[in-house]
Amino acid sequence: MIERKNTRQIHVGNVAVGGGSPISVQTMTKTDTRDVNATVQQILALESAGCEIIRLAVPDMEAALALGKIKSHISKLKSQIPMIADIHFDWRLALEAIKQGVDGLRLNPGNIGAKWKVKEVVAAAKEKNIPIRIGVNAGSLGKELLEKYGHPTPEALVESAEGHIRILEELNFHDIKVSLKASNVMKTVDAYRLFSEKYDYPLHIGISEAGPPFSGMIKSAVGLGILLSEGIGDTMRVSLTAEPEEEVKVAYEILKSLGLRQHGPEIISCPTCGRCQIDLKPMAQKVEKILNDIKKPISVAVMGCVVNGPGEAREADFGIAGGKGMGLVFKKGEVVKKVKEEELLNALIELINEE
Repeated sequence: MIERKNTRQIHVGNVAVGGGSPISVQTMTKTDTRDVNATVQQILALESAGCEIIRLAVPDMEAALALGKIKSHISKLKSQIPMIADIHFDWRLALEAIKQGVDGLRLNPGNIGAKWKVKEVVAAAKEKNIPIRIGVNAGSLGKELLEKYGHPTPEALVESAEGHIRILEELNFHDIKVSLKASNVMKTVDAYRLFSEKYDYPLHIGISEAGPPFSGMIKSAVGLGILLSEGIGDTMRVSLTAEPEEEVKVAYEILKSLGLRQHGPEIISCPTCGRCQIDLKPMAQKVEKILNDIKKPISVAVMGCVVNGPGEAREADFGIAGGKGMGLVFKKGEVVKKVKEEELLNALIELINEE
């Protein structure tokens, strides 16, 4: 069992973050926020995929004013997913986003100008019980910190976060969560480690600009896997140059692999080798596609030979183990039937559907 760091708890809408609550999965819409219909459709698709918190870019006042319409539309469609407004530099956008009914802000208070502007935003957030995420990125550190450290070191990321935190704490605002992201995996990991040793604010973890799907998944799995295995992280986003549903899917796979969340099927399949005596690869792909819409946490083994196949299939909730054009179908550790290779897939799916 992974022992998680003890952090204070905040609430983003109806989702608890920190304080031992489940590690929530979030992502960001990739539509133009000003396009209300497209954004609503993407939010609903993401919620269906399992996303628990959604963040929207707010580049201008038109986008800020669209937030209320988006919130109204998804509420009418029975969606309760919390919405976070992603704000940079302009305090007026933050005030309007709060007015429009968002559930959280992503805002670095040190970047929005005069202290009175920060005070107004904090007062509005307090009134609505809205948390603020301080989001530090290696690519946008302040000039002074870059001059001090030479480049975006983990220490520089932490010091940047501390400066923003200090501003909010001086205004008696503590409904805070923090992220410290870089595209470099170990720089990100070390920054979170340093911060986690000093503070109990809940952490939003992620590898920033992780890349296209293949390399981005690997970087995210390695970096977030290290942090999560050390108990660091209260909410997470996988950042890929891909559809946001893919980010959600990858996030859950990382959590499932560490035993931290259960969401949908876990598919166990062998890599195939010279011992494999059935056409396993297309069979495994078909199983994955068929199970894509199932939300129930079940394990399904698709194995191709007699060496590890029967053992793995017995340990799964459902499984098949093939050999010499034939195969065994398992349920809860017991052999249900023996069928021809071409009948294996249908036999497995029928068994799962009966459950």
